Amino acid sequence: MNDASKAAGQDVELIAVSKTKPVELLRYAYESGQRAFGENYAQELIEKAPQMPDDVEWHFIGKLQSNKINPLVKGVSNLKAVHTVTSEKIARKIATACQAIDRASIDVYLQVDTSGEATKNGLEMGEELLLLAETVSGTSEPYDRLNLVGLMTIGAVGDLECFDKLVNARTQVAKRLGVQPESLKLSMGMSGDFEDAISRGSNLIRVGSTIFGARDYSKKK
Repeated sequence: MNDASKAAGQDVELIAVSKTKPVELLRYAYESGQRAFGENYAQELIEKAPQMPDDVEWHFIGKLQSNKINPLVKGVSNLKAVHTVTSEKIARKIATACQAIDRASIDVYLQVDTSGEATKNGLEMGEELLLLAETVSGTSEPYDRLNLVGLMTIGAVGDLECFDKLVNARTQVAKRLGVQPESLKLSMGMSGDFEDAISRGSNLIRVGSTIFGARDYSKKK
């Protein structure tokens, strides 16, 4: 990762994706200096968070069901960001959950569909994405509790054009919001393609199996 980020001339944050992994492995990564961890399942994150030090920054990176938002936001005080906002309904529920516990703000990423695969979630590029970006970045209640920090995608395996599409989506969003594209982060790249993602502008990579080994889905929550 360090070589790729140096070659790209940018800082890249590593999110250690620990879904289905025992807390003992997370603690080992923590002791090695890792602080940002990502989880795909809300219940698993809620259960793991109290077992880890308070200075861990948790990132939720899985499909977020609306009935899981309140327990997730209220149950994980050090939830740094939600990377998978795909609708106004989800955004509003996150914001109102923050209101309910008087949490000042939470970082959010809009998930963009760059592959067109039926198995992948995300907003379509175009007006749907731009309208939600405007809503989430607004200053009216309850959206003033949300910090729109960037865009996220899960591209098709081996299709590097998905990364380029997210870069283009960021350009469109930045233009609509009247900000510089570089002010919005890109969350893209996983174990098999993070070096390519970095070379195409990624600011955050989500790496699991390269760090923790193959996953055991029999323990899925």
